[in-house]
Amino acid sequence: MILEKIKSPEDLKKLSVQERRELANELRAIIIRTVAANGGHLSSNLGVVDLTIALHYVFNSPKDKIIWDVGHQSYAHKLLTGRAGAFSTIRQYEGISGFPRMDESSHDAFGTGHSSTSISSALGIIEARDQKKTKIQRGGENSKVIAVIGDGAMTAGLAFEGLNHAGHLKKDLIVILNDNDMSISPNVGALSAYFSRIMIGDLYIKLKKETKFILERIPKVGEPVLRMAQRAEDTVKGLFVPGMLFEELGFEYVGPVDGHKIEVLIETLNRFKDFPGPVLIHAITKKGKGYEPAERSPWVFHGIGSFDIETGNQVSSDNISFSEAFGNCLVKLAKEDNRIVAITAAMTEGTGLSGFARAFPTRFYDVGIAEPHAVTFSAGLASQGLKPVVAIYSTFLQRAYDQIVHDVCLQNLPVIFAIDRAGIVGEDGPTHNGTFDISYLRHIPNLVVMAPKDGNELQDMLETAVSHDGPSAIRYPRGTVSRIQKDKKPCKIPIGESEVLKNGNDILIIAIGNSVQPALDASQLLEELGISSCVINARFVKPIDAGLIGSLAQEIKCVLTVEENTINGGFGSAVLEHLSELNINGLKIKRLGLPDRFIEHGPQNLLRKMVGLDAEGIAREALTLAGKKVRDPSSIL
Repeated sequence: MILEKIKSPEDLKKLSVQERRELANELRAIIIRTVAANGGHLSSNLGVVDLTIALHYVFNSPKDKIIWDVGHQSYAHKLLTGRAGAFSTIRQYEGISGFPRMDESSHDAFGTGHSSTSISSALGIIEARDQKKTKIQRGGENSKVIAVIGDGAMTAGLAFEGLNHAGHLKKDLIVILNDNDMSISPNVGALSAYFSRIMIGDLYIKLKKETKFILERIPKVGEPVLRMAQRAEDTVKGLFVPGMLFEELGFEYVGPVDGHKIEVLIETLNRFKDFPGPVLIHAITKKGKGYEPAERSPWVFHGIGSFDIETGNQVSSDNISFSEAFGNCLVKLAKEDNRIVAITAAMTEGTGLSGFARAFPTRFYDVGIAEPHAVTFSAGLASQGLKPVVAIYSTFLQRAYDQIVHDVCLQNLPVIFAIDRAGIVGEDGPTHNGTFDISYLRHIPNLVVMAPKDGNELQDMLETAVSHDGPSAIRYPRGTVSRIQKDKKPCKIPIGESEVLKNGNDILIIAIGNSVQPALDASQLLEELGISSCVINARFVKPIDAGLIGSLAQEIKCVLTVEENTINGGFGSAVLEHLSELNINGLKIKRLGLPDRFIEHGPQNLLRKMVGLDAEGIAREALTLAGKKVRDPSSIL
């Protein structure tokens, strides 16, 4: 195998043209085989293989900094930068990450689990380089910084903020636009290709610079002629080349170029690697390149679980996910209420809204990777009497925090936040865990925050949110629902009302969301040890059921809260704050949640066990808190 010769990117420079092509095929085969076994991001990684080879052939990582955006398209990069031997462990516990990580390799210049950050971070790296006046010892040249942005990441406002600033600073930033779904602009046939070849040629660039130099030095006449020439050039380029926007932002636009022709890419990168100002190279790639099922259905293979390579079929399951349960219920409610509209940020399939989009195409909005816009757009819809439901992953909702506070909650608008992937998500790791949403939402005035224990309660909470005349949020985990009736008519839950699931008098366990079932299982373990526990399904993070929790705490005086959220400022803190005001004599209270650190990637159940959020871990904490001697604690200790 050619890959066996590649110990570092430097080894690429020794390969022949034919060997580079063979290497591309090898990389695709390895990526397909590994993702089929482990799950992961397939389509985007297959599409960027040739570009990755060209980048590492031309540049000198890690001296030159390559930043991948979105980071899930970095699999080929990992294979070429010394991690081929560990690639089978990608996204596995204690294996390599599915995203670039600075602490994993010096070749990962910047961590990019969320999208659209590459241009801003790359510009910061360049500015730091110039501020420090450091030189790479390669003939005194500056190190190069390259931002590879694609897979929808250019739809976010942050990307354009970075472009705007880079154009202003006029630094030698290289941006590679990996256009893998023709989302910026289509290639306009043979004429576009012809003009693209002309405009990346050495003769054109040299002639353009020399003409500008001469005209600028002709008194009176030169400057008007130069402006006229530039307008003429812009007119021609605007007709045939989809790059006027970038040139207006101060970038030299190059392309489009074929992102699957390695030698063309190498030629283009070599011509522009020493360009004195910001340059954007527009590469057209195909998602799923080299694997027919992924080419045919790229979004199915965007982020996928284990699948059969021969057929492309996923490992089937009869269970439905919380995302699917949410989407199905929303369709049901929308049939009865034409005020309901749905909004997502480039996650139609992931959030379970595909069915809604098909059933109500004029009431569905995918705004691209633009979470702040999604929230403020929803606020505008709500201000005019609609009931917008914004479905966004917990980790991505962080990007719209100001909009939640200022545009929705301050104005008390009835926007419903459907917060998917709340809690531990598993193999995608710390960039995608939804471990902070309770903490960053519960202190916002006017906002009602709920978390269902199962699929039936999720449906009831959606009905509650639609009926509520103010902002609300429902958080639910990645994974299958434990209990759901598909034909159930959703029922409204009184705001702030919890429920007692089990009575007891030795310890009070108050759990929220997907921590309720492990709390019930822990209660059974405690029962076997002679400990009587009362279990509450809190249902509401805000407002909490102050009356019920307060009265039971005064009676039992031993309280354990359980949540799959960071322990700092979470649900347990809300309970603690309330109970502190009651001055209950002899009260013992313990908060159980995620520790104050980022949770690494791995199977969800393993990670929950490691942080003590499985039934045994909860029972151990309860046993310690209760301080009672038991018959045989060995089964859980």
